[in-house]
Amino acid sequence: MQAPAAAERNKGPILAVLREYAGPAAHAGPGVLRVLEVGAGAGLHAAHFARALPQTRWQPSDIDPRALRSIAAYAEAMRVPNLLPPILLDVSQGWETWGGTQPATLDLLVSINMMHIAELRCTEGLFKGAGVLLKPGGVLFTYGPYAVDGRISPQSNVDFDRSLRQSNPAWGLRDTALLRQLAEANGLRLERMVDMPANNKSLIFRRQ
Repeated sequence: MQAPAAAERNKGPILAVLREYAGPAAHAGPGVLRVLEVGAGAGLHAAHFARALPQTRWQPSDIDPRALRSIAAYAEAMRVPNLLPPILLDVSQGWETWGGTQPATLDLLVSINMMHIAELRCTEGLFKGAGVLLKPGGVLFTYGPYAVDGRISPQSNVDFDRSLRQSNPAWGLRDTALLRQLAEANGLRLERMVDMPANNKSLIFRRQ
């Protein structure tokens, strides 16, 4: 059961934003909110968010078998009844391979700290999947460091972007201008950008 320090630090601020889209005030109707988390990593976030948002049915996923084992360990240790067993999911592949999720059945699709440490085709796949699987009015929530209209700031993010690209030329901070284009091409729009601690942002994309 892994416990990344960054996930421990940012779980509170991220939850505060998620509550606006998956909390009781945001969901007054009957039934549960169906959530799919892509690239759930160690599983600390999934367990924390599912426990804090009991009206959700939280489906964690990852491409890394080690992550899947860690998520399963969190689920067992914390005994959160609305946290589902993790599924293997490659976001760069078509939505048809995403664990049987059917079109227009998700209320919320979550991706935290994935885009900058994955090839661009993973970001493209995320938006394609969101365009099909989210209900009308559903939300794609992404979190991480981003370039904004061609500019990266502060210097620490510039340095981080450089180090990522040195590790893998296909990695690096994604630009919000590109994400807007991908969103619009798949029936979503960027509704909101929220400044977060440590020079990160939460991006809220709404399915039209």
